[in-house]
Amino acid sequence: MRFWAEKYKLLIPRSIFSSNNSKERPIKIRKGDSIHHPQHGIGKIEDISERSYGGRAAATYAELFFKRQNLTLTVLEKDLGETVRALISNKDAKRLLDEMKQWNGRVSKQWKARANAHQAAIDRGDPFEYAKVYKGLSRLETQEGLRAQDKAHLAQSLDLLTEELACSLRKSPEQTRRMLTKIGAA
Repeated sequence: MRFWAEKYKLLIPRSIFSSNNSKERPIKIRKGDSIHHPQHGIGKIEDISERSYGGRAAATYAELFFKRQNLTLTVLEKDLGETVRALISNKDAKRLLDEMKQWNGRVSKQWKARANAHQAAIDRGDPFEYAKVYKGLSRLETQEGLRAQDKAHLAQSLDLLTEELACSLRKSPEQTRRMLTKIGAA
């Protein structure tokens, strides 16, 4: 029971929108906390316990549940920092929205370079990078239209942002999506 109350350090990237460097800062999570997995989205830490598999010595594992996919993953405690991250805070979510409103960057005109850069940004799992992908592709869509891969990245970044910001801001996914659509069109 002692390990249920223990807190685990995870890493959350800083914004790539701001001038902050790309160092990561540790944060703490525990049983019941919401987490983000790059492929499975938002989930919860359902259990943290010691287990022994296949005759190996007992180790501490975290059981993660992802509602959207009805998926449960069991991950070694020592691998949590490489597997998941905590959700951004309410304060960081508001900062992300403000930075999206002010962002005036451009996406590459070369479709292949753009697609590779956007996929890499999405794969990193940083909501500030999702925001950059979403805002850049939203602007490009109004100017010249999008290729099929751009449309997929636009939809994926919007879905990822909606899911995380809805949790962080305690708003419905519909409210969050409307807010993001408005920012993307600006």
